Amino acid sequence: MTASIENMKVMVIDDSNTIRRTAETLLTKAGCKVVTAVDGFDSLAKIADNRPDMIFVDIMMPRLDGYQTCALIKSNSEFSDIPVVMLSSKDGLFDKAKGRIVGADEYLTKPFSKNELFEVLERVTAGKPAGAADVAPAN
Repeated sequence: MTASIENMKVMVIDDSNTIRRTAETLLTKAGCKVVTAVDGFDSLAKIADNRPDMIFVDIMMPRLDGYQTCALIKSNSEFSDIPVVMLSSKDGLFDKAKGRIVGADEYLTKPFSKNELFEVLERVTAGKPAGAADVAPAN
């Protein structure tokens, strides 16, 4: 694990308490600040308030699913640069393609291992220093 993920703000959006708690525990132990949300609606205000460096979002959620949540994040110019990783128990080509269409940066199949979680985290953040999402783009 590299120091590049230390002090990162990571949001985990999942209606499964088990997945949220597991990801939160692993990421916190790695030095990340973790914000959780139970669904897409819950996440929207938290994204604005916390401005995470990266977002993990479950696909299958009530009210606002992961595809819709990702599309809303990516269509907002203030948050479109935040990497989004789709979480799903489905490993199909269609699901991965749909994730890419709505703007997802990566796709992680559940249940995931600690190593898989950190591999995706480091792959997405490679070359991007922690906290970079907090810097406003130059006009």
